[in-house]
Amino acid sequence: MRTCTFPQGYDTGRTLAVVDVPVVIPAHNEAAYLPAGLAAVRAAAARLDSPVEVVVVANRCTDRTGELAMAGGATVVEHGARCIAAVRNAGVAVATGDVVVTVDADCTMHPDTLRQVVEHLDTGRFVGGGTKVVPERRSAGISATYAVMEVLVAAARVGGGVFWTRRDDFDAVGGFDEHLVVGEDVDFARRLAAHGRTTGRKFTTLRSVPLTASCRKFDRYGDWHMFAMARELPSVLRSVRGTDTRFVDKYFHDFNG
Repeated sequence: MRTCTFPQGYDTGRTLAVVDVPVVIPAHNEAAYLPAGLAAVRAAAARLDSPVEVVVVANRCTDRTGELAMAGGATVVEHGARCIAAVRNAGVAVATGDVVVTVDADCTMHPDTLRQVVEHLDTGRFVGGGTKVVPERRSAGISATYAVMEVLVAAARVGGGVFWTRRDDFDAVGGFDEHLVVGEDVDFARRLAAHGRTTGRKFTTLRSVPLTASCRKFDRYGDWHMFAMARELPSVLRSVRGTDTRFVDKYFHDFNG
Protein backbone atom coordinates (compact mmCIF):
# COMPACT_ATOMS: atom_id res chain seq x y z
CA MET A 1 0.00 0.00 0.00
CA ARG A 2 1.21 3.49 -0.82
CA THR A 3 0.84 5.99 2.01
CA CYS A 4 0.61 9.69 1.31
CA THR A 5 2.24 11.79 4.05
CA PHE A 6 1.87 15.55 3.91
CA PRO A 7 3.97 18.31 5.51
CA GLN A 8 3.87 18.97 9.25
CA GLY A 9 1.74 21.81 10.56
CA TYR A 10 2.08 24.75 12.87
CA ASP A 11 2.63 24.74 16.63
CA THR A 12 -0.53 25.45 18.64
CA GLY A 13 1.17 25.02 22.01
CA ARG A 14 -0.38 21.61 22.59
CA THR A 15 1.26 18.23 21.97
CA LEU A 16 -1.08 15.79 20.27
CA ALA A 17 -0.76 12.02 20.15
CA VAL A 18 0.87 10.98 16.88
CA VAL A 19 -1.54 8.68 15.07
CA ASP A 20 -1.97 7.58 11.48
CA VAL A 21 -5.06 9.25 10.00
CA PRO A 22 -6.65 7.67 6.92
CA VAL A 23 -9.17 9.73 4.94
CA VAL A 24 -11.53 7.53 2.92
CA ILE A 25 -13.26 9.11 -0.08
CA PRO A 26 -15.92 7.16 -2.02
CA ALA A 27 -16.07 8.39 -5.60
CA HIS A 28 -18.36 7.60 -8.55
CA ASN A 29 -17.27 9.53 -11.64
CA GLU A 30 -15.96 12.44 -9.57
CA ALA A 31 -13.29 13.80 -11.92
CA ALA A 32 -14.86 17.27 -11.81
CA TYR A 33 -14.86 17.54 -8.00
CA LEU A 34 -12.19 15.19 -6.65
CA PRO A 35 -9.11 17.41 -7.25
CA ALA A 36 -10.58 20.17 -5.06
CA GLY A 37 -11.52 17.63 -2.41
CA LEU A 38 -8.02 16.18 -2.36
CA ALA A 39 -6.50 19.66 -2.19
CA ALA A 40 -8.67 20.39 0.86
CA VAL A 41 -7.46 17.18 2.54
CA ARG A 42 -3.85 18.17 1.85
CA ALA A 43 -4.47 21.59 3.39
CA ALA A 44 -5.95 19.96 6.49
CA ALA A 45 -3.10 17.45 6.68
CA ALA A 46 -0.56 20.28 6.57
CA ARG A 47 -1.84 21.42 9.98
CA LEU A 48 -1.45 18.01 11.57
CA ASP A 49 1.73 16.50 12.99
CA SER A 50 0.68 13.00 11.96
CA PRO A 51 0.89 10.98 8.74
CA VAL A 52 -2.26 11.18 6.64
CA GLU A 53 -3.22 8.41 4.22
CA VAL A 54 -5.80 9.14 1.54
CA VAL A 55 -7.83 6.25 0.10
CA VAL A 56 -10.13 6.92 -2.86
CA VAL A 57 -12.61 4.15 -3.62
CA ALA A 58 -13.36 4.39 -7.35
CA ASN A 59 -16.89 3.06 -7.66
CA ARG A 60 -17.92 2.04 -11.18
CA CYS A 61 -16.00 4.97 -12.66
CA THR A 62 -15.89 5.61 -16.39
CA ASP A 63 -14.04 8.93 -16.19
CA ARG A 64 -10.59 9.97 -14.90
CA THR A 65 -11.43 9.65 -11.20
CA GLY A 66 -8.82 6.96 -10.52
CA GLU A 67 -6.13 8.72 -12.54
CA LEU A 68 -6.72 12.04 -10.80
CA ALA A 69 -6.78 10.36 -7.40
CA MET A 70 -3.36 8.78 -7.98
CA ALA A 71 -2.01 12.09 -9.30
CA GLY A 72 -3.25 13.67 -6.06
CA GLY A 73 -1.27 11.20 -3.94
CA ALA A 74 -4.08 8.83 -2.99
CA THR A 75 -4.26 5.07 -2.84
CA VAL A 76 -6.97 3.95 -5.27
CA VAL A 77 -9.29 0.99 -4.65
CA GLU A 78 -11.68 -0.23 -7.35
CA HIS A 79 -15.12 -1.31 -6.16
CA GLY A 80 -18.24 -2.18 -8.12
CA ALA A 81 -21.05 -2.34 -5.55
CA ARG A 82 -24.17 -0.23 -5.96
CA CYS A 83 -24.13 0.34 -2.20
CA ILE A 84 -22.38 3.34 -0.69
CA ALA A 85 -22.03 1.56 2.66
CA ALA A 86 -20.02 -1.22 0.99
CA VAL A 87 -17.91 1.35 -0.87
CA ARG A 88 -17.06 3.20 2.36
CA ASN A 89 -16.25 -0.07 4.14
CA ALA A 90 -13.97 -1.14 1.29
CA GLY A 91 -11.89 2.00 1.73
CA VAL A 92 -11.63 1.56 5.49
CA ALA A 93 -10.63 -2.10 4.99
CA VAL A 94 -7.44 -1.19 3.12
CA ALA A 95 -6.57 1.84 5.28
CA THR A 96 -3.90 1.27 7.91
CA GLY A 97 -4.30 4.07 10.45
CA ASP A 98 -5.57 4.35 14.01
CA VAL A 99 -8.36 6.78 13.07
CA VAL A 100 -11.11 6.56 10.45
CA VAL A 101 -12.25 9.70 8.61
CA THR A 102 -14.69 9.61 5.68
CA VAL A 103 -15.72 12.45 3.39
CA ASP A 104 -17.60 12.56 0.08
CA ALA A 105 -15.71 13.40 -3.09
CA ASP A 106 -17.83 16.43 -4.02
CA CYS A 107 -17.16 18.13 -0.67
CA THR A 108 -14.25 20.14 0.71
CA MET A 109 -13.22 19.86 4.34
CA HIS A 110 -12.17 22.80 6.50
CA PRO A 111 -8.39 23.23 6.91
CA ASP A 112 -8.61 22.54 10.67
CA THR A 113 -10.84 19.46 10.43
CA LEU A 114 -8.20 16.76 10.87
CA ARG A 115 -6.47 18.63 13.66
CA GLN A 116 -9.73 18.97 15.58
CA VAL A 117 -10.53 15.30 15.03
CA VAL A 118 -7.22 14.25 16.58
CA GLU A 119 -7.58 16.79 19.40
CA HIS A 120 -11.04 15.49 20.32
CA LEU A 121 -10.09 11.82 20.14
CA ASP A 122 -6.90 12.51 22.11
CA THR A 123 -8.97 13.61 25.11
CA GLY A 124 -10.56 10.17 25.46
CA ARG A 125 -13.96 11.82 26.00
CA PHE A 126 -15.33 11.35 22.48
CA VAL A 127 -16.20 8.22 20.54
CA GLY A 128 -16.30 10.22 17.31
CA GLY A 129 -18.71 12.40 15.45
CA GLY A 130 -19.40 14.46 12.37
CA THR A 131 -19.12 18.06 11.25
CA LYS A 132 -21.47 20.87 10.38
CA VAL A 133 -22.29 20.99 6.65
CA VAL A 134 -22.71 24.20 4.65
CA PRO A 135 -23.60 24.61 0.95
CA GLU A 136 -21.18 26.07 -1.56
CA ARG A 137 -23.80 28.65 -2.56
CA ARG A 138 -26.97 30.06 -1.02
CA SER A 139 -30.51 30.66 -2.21
CA ALA A 140 -33.88 30.70 -0.48
CA GLY A 141 -34.54 27.09 -1.44
CA ILE A 142 -31.10 25.84 -0.42
CA SER A 143 -31.17 27.75 2.88
CA ALA A 144 -34.62 26.34 3.68
CA THR A 145 -33.43 22.83 2.86
CA TYR A 146 -30.38 23.12 5.08
CA ALA A 147 -32.46 24.59 7.90
CA VAL A 148 -34.74 21.55 7.83
CA MET A 149 -31.74 19.23 7.70
CA GLU A 150 -30.24 20.96 10.75
CA VAL A 151 -33.46 20.40 12.70
CA LEU A 152 -33.61 16.73 11.71
CA VAL A 153 -29.95 16.15 12.59
CA ALA A 154 -30.41 17.88 15.95
CA ALA A 155 -33.54 15.84 16.68
CA ALA A 156 -31.70 12.62 15.86
CA ARG A 157 -28.76 13.77 18.02
CA VAL A 158 -26.24 12.75 15.37
CA GLY A 159 -23.91 14.57 12.99
CA GLY A 160 -23.05 14.40 9.32
CA GLY A 161 -20.53 15.65 6.82
CA VAL A 162 -17.14 14.28 7.80
CA PHE A 163 -17.53 11.15 9.93
CA TRP A 164 -14.64 10.36 12.26
CA THR A 165 -13.82 7.83 14.96
CA ARG A 166 -11.06 5.47 16.08
CA ARG A 167 -10.53 2.33 14.04
CA ASP A 168 -11.32 0.02 16.96
CA ASP A 169 -14.63 1.81 17.55
CA PHE A 170 -15.45 1.63 13.83
CA ASP A 171 -14.86 -2.12 13.98
CA ALA A 172 -16.81 -2.44 17.23
CA VAL A 173 -20.00 -1.15 15.59
CA GLY A 174 -19.44 -3.14 12.41
CA GLY A 175 -18.76 -0.19 10.11
CA PHE A 176 -21.47 0.97 7.72
CA ASP A 177 -24.47 -1.35 7.33
CA GLU A 178 -24.30 -2.85 3.84
CA HIS A 179 -27.94 -3.92 4.01
CA LEU A 180 -28.92 -0.25 3.63
CA VAL A 181 -28.99 1.38 0.20
CA VAL A 182 -29.74 4.83 1.62
CA GLY A 183 -29.34 6.48 5.02
CA GLU A 184 -26.28 4.44 5.90
CA ASP A 185 -24.56 7.53 7.30
CA VAL A 186 -27.33 8.35 9.79
CA ASP A 187 -27.52 4.69 10.81
CA PHE A 188 -23.74 4.58 11.37
CA ALA A 189 -23.85 7.77 13.45
CA ARG A 190 -26.65 6.43 15.65
CA ARG A 191 -24.85 3.14 16.30
CA LEU A 192 -21.56 4.90 16.98
CA ALA A 193 -23.28 7.28 19.42
CA ALA A 194 -24.93 4.33 21.20
CA HIS A 195 -21.57 2.57 21.43
CA GLY A 196 -20.07 5.73 22.90
CA ARG A 197 -22.73 5.87 25.59
CA THR A 198 -21.86 2.34 26.72
CA THR A 199 -18.23 3.39 27.11
CA GLY A 200 -18.79 6.81 28.68
CA ARG A 201 -17.85 8.83 25.58
CA LYS A 202 -19.78 11.40 23.57
CA PHE A 203 -20.67 11.61 19.89
CA THR A 204 -20.19 15.23 18.86
CA THR A 205 -20.47 17.53 15.88
CA LEU A 206 -17.51 19.77 15.07
CA ARG A 207 -19.35 22.97 14.21
CA SER A 208 -16.35 25.29 13.91
CA VAL A 209 -14.89 23.34 10.97
CA PRO A 210 -17.82 23.07 8.54
CA LEU A 211 -17.71 20.84 5.50
CA THR A 212 -18.57 22.66 2.28
CA ALA A 213 -20.87 20.53 0.12
CA SER A 214 -21.39 20.99 -3.59
CA CYS A 215 -24.81 22.13 -4.77
CA ARG A 216 -24.78 20.03 -7.92
CA LYS A 217 -28.05 18.27 -7.10
CA PHE A 218 -29.71 21.62 -6.54
CA ASP A 219 -28.19 22.75 -9.84
CA ARG A 220 -29.65 19.69 -11.58
CA TYR A 221 -33.05 19.38 -9.94
CA GLY A 222 -33.74 22.91 -8.68
CA ASP A 223 -33.13 24.74 -5.42
CA TRP A 224 -36.50 23.67 -3.96
CA HIS A 225 -36.41 20.08 -5.19
CA MET A 226 -36.06 18.53 -1.72
CA PHE A 227 -39.52 19.85 -0.83
CA ALA A 228 -41.00 18.73 -4.15
CA MET A 229 -39.57 15.28 -3.43
CA ALA A 230 -42.60 14.62 -1.23
CA ARG A 231 -44.33 13.56 -4.45
CA GLU A 232 -41.75 10.77 -4.74
CA LEU A 233 -42.18 9.56 -1.18
CA PRO A 234 -43.52 6.10 -2.16
CA SER A 235 -40.47 5.56 -4.40
CA VAL A 236 -38.15 6.81 -1.66
CA LEU A 237 -39.69 4.41 0.86
CA ARG A 238 -39.35 1.51 -1.58
CA SER A 239 -35.65 2.36 -1.92
CA VAL A 240 -35.27 2.46 1.86
CA ARG A 241 -36.85 -1.00 2.05
CA GLY A 242 -34.68 -2.22 -0.82
CA THR A 243 -37.67 -3.40 -2.84
CA ASP A 244 -37.28 -0.87 -5.67
CA THR A 245 -34.03 1.05 -6.07
CA ARG A 246 -35.00 3.33 -8.97
CA PHE A 247 -35.04 6.44 -6.81
CA VAL A 248 -31.74 5.75 -5.04
CA ASP A 249 -30.13 4.76 -8.35
CA LYS A 250 -31.15 8.06 -9.98
CA TYR A 251 -30.39 10.31 -7.03
CA PHE A 252 -27.27 8.60 -5.68
CA HIS A 253 -25.74 5.57 -7.39
CA ASP A 254 -25.87 6.81 -10.98
CA PHE A 255 -25.82 10.54 -10.36
CA ASN A 256 -23.00 12.35 -12.16
CA GLY A 257 -22.44 16.01 -11.49
